[in-house]
Formats: sequence, structure tokens, C-alpha cells
Amino acid sequence: MKLEDFDFYLPPELIAQTPPPIRGSSRMMVLKRRGQKILHDNFKNFPDYIEEGDLIVINVTRVIKARLYGRKSTGAKIEVLLLRKREENLWEALVRPARRLKRGDRLTFAPGLEAEITKEEEGGKRVVKFHFPLERELDKIGRVPLPPYIKREPLPEDEERYQTVFAREGASVAAPTAGLHFTREVLEKVREKAQVVEIVHNVGEATFRPLTRQKVEENELPAEEYYISEESSRILKKAVEEKRRIITVGTTVVRALESAASHGFAPGAHFTDLFIYPGYQFQVVDALLTNFHLPRSSLILLVSAFAGRDFLLRAYREGVEKKYRFYSYGDCMLIL
Repeated sequence: MKLEDFDFYLPPELIAQTPPPIRGSSRMMVLKRRGQKILHDNFKNFPDYIEEGDLIVINVTRVIKARLYGRKSTGAKIEVLLLRKREENLWEALVRPARRLKRGDRLTFAPGLEAEITKEEEGGKRVVKFHFPLERELDKIGRVPLPPYIKREPLPEDEERYQTVFAREGASVAAPTAGLHFTREVLEKVREKAQVVEIVHNVGEATFRPLTRQKVEENELPAEEYYISEESSRILKKAVEEKRRIITVGTTVVRALESAASHGFAPGAHFTDLFIYPGYQFQVVDALLTNFHLPRSSLILLVSAFAGRDFLLRAYREGVEKKYRFYSYGDCMLIL
């Protein structure tokens, strides 16, 4: 397979630059794989598609203010995007300008808040040692890590809207965007009909890293951490045994569950570098709520594997014709 087989035309004006005025008011395209039907609805009606006995799996990770701006000791401006915590105050990060940030360079983010680059890695990545309690200071020096296709600076409302209503723990550097549509009222309606189980999948580089090799199978994804509690492990095992329908909210949940299935949903912290593309045989997931994704991305490949490439691209073309809003703050798609 070639990456170009997963391309589509998207007018720039359809890339959502802001969230909808009211959380939960997004449009929802519904894809019925059996019969290859496309329906058009609103996310507020998501509970109508839930059946008694369903299991809904959500990602309760919390987005941190992962984008930092500072200066080198020379006075030059720099940008640091945190990717993953390796140990206390030691983080893997993407930096700009990468070519000018070397091992040993000292960085200042605010008076008395300094860091040092301790290692250079491929792809513009660096290992950064912070000489202060970073997580305690993030609210002061960090910014909401909006993706680069949102062409504006973060606003105060992004601190709420780029976070799910059920965000509770973990440290993600991008939002699990399918969860952004939920309101507490919709979630409560879902709970009235089905069981909701929580996992934590820390969204990191794998979610937004561009694929560089034109042959799909030659690409790899960096690992991301996920966590399954004892209770969630028990519920997932039982649901699989009982052959209940499992509905996942977001591609991060898909990757976590499909990885977890290989070790019997063992509780605890695990890493996944699972790269899903057409031809993959799903073990756990029966339905998927997701957003509209970038062309040639690992996310559109995953969704193509689930829905079927031709059917999905037909749905995307129809989404463009009907002016759906795309990407993180855009509309959503329910694949049944």
C-alpha cells in the first residue's frame, strides 16, 4: 500500500479553528459498515445508537500545557513541545529551531526557571532536564498544545475546550479529540443504557507524527503509554467473554485495547507501538467514535482498517461536500 492511496482533497476553510460554540453540538456522520450506508446526525443523539449491554470505553487522560517558550543563554527564542516524561524532571521533547539546540545548551523559561538539553535524538527530539519542579510550574509557563493546523494562538477558553469533561489523570500532549464532544449530560445518558469503562492512554508523538515512508508497511510509530486499572481489566475481560459490543471513543482507545488484548488486559502501565492499517484483524473493537483525520496519517489508516478504505474515503468526500468541520475541533464520525 502507498500513502497516496489515503489522500483526499480538503478545502482549508473546513479545518476547524475553534471549537463549536456549545460543547456537544457537533455534527456526527454515521457509517454503517453493513450495507455501506452513510447517515447524518448530531452528536447529541449519540446515546440513541447505544444498546443495552454495550460497553463504552473512554480515555480519561488529561492534556498538560505542553508547549513552552523560552530563550537560550544567547538570548535566541526557542520552543519546546513536551512529548513524554522519562523520569522526574527529565522529558523527551521536540524543540525549535532543532538545528540550533544542542546538548549542553541552557534554556530559560522565566526568571529562575531553567533547563538544559542533555541529549540529542533524531527527528528534532531532545532530552531536556528541568532544574525546577516542572509539573508544578506548567500552569504558569506552559501553553495549551494546540495542533499546528490551528492557525492562532491559544485562547483562555482552550484550557477548558481542549480538555474532555472526564479528563482526570495522566499527561497527554494532545487531546483525545473524539472525547471532546461529550458533555456530562450525554455521558449520563450513555451510562443509563450501557456500561462505561475508563482507561488512560497518554496521547503523545505517535498520534501526530507524520508518516515518512511512502510504502505504508515500512512506517513505524513511537510507543505511547497506557494504563488499565484492576477494575477496568476485570470489566474488559468479562465483556469479551460475554461477546458484548465494545464501542471505543477515539483511536487512542483502539490502540490501547487492541494491544492490551494480546496480554489478556493485564492491569497496570504498558506501552504500545501498534501501527494499525488496512489488513489488520481487530480483536476487540466493534464500533468506533472518532473525528475526521489528516490525509496520509496513521489515524486515517487506522480508521480505514476499521471501516474499509473505499467506504471511508467516500464518506470523507461526502463530508467535504456537506461542509463538515475537520480535525481536532471539528465534527465526529460514528462507525458501526
